[in-house]
Amino acid sequence: MDNNELQRLTENISLQHFNKPFLHEALFNNRLRATGGRYILQSHNIEISTKQYEAFGEAAITEIIKHELVHYHLHIEGKGYRHRDRDFKALAKEVGAPRYCSPLPNRTYKYRYICKRCDTVYPRQRRMSTYRYRCKCGGRLKEEITQQ
Repeated sequence: MDNNELQRLTENISLQHFNKPFLHEALFNNRLRATGGRYILQSHNIEISTKQYEAFGEAAITEIIKHELVHYHLHIEGKGYRHRDRDFKALAKEVGAPRYCSPLPNRTYKYRYICKRCDTVYPRQRRMSTYRYRCKCGGRLKEEITQQ
């Protein structure tokens, strides 16, 4: 799939699920790693992760586009477009847009934190303070640096 096909797919999803046209650009961005897509406030464009398409196919891209179109249409209309806003939650539920995308497979993490009480593992890219943060159960965390 190239950018032209992505543009047509986005326009079709917008008309089909939102009954409103998508008047800006939809592009692939191969630098997106931690997110499936993003809506850019200044330009109103939507960027989709190439890696998500390669890993999960067109079905996953369709779900990501729905999510980003919720941001797009609410922002254009001047309503609450952030994840925490009531308008966003209502429209996302109405069109069946997911809250999160699937994590990419084979992702390596530099740090691992393990709860001393319940043994829950927290893989992390960035280092975090074990004095400041605790496990969900309230237990202390211990740091384990993974070798790359």
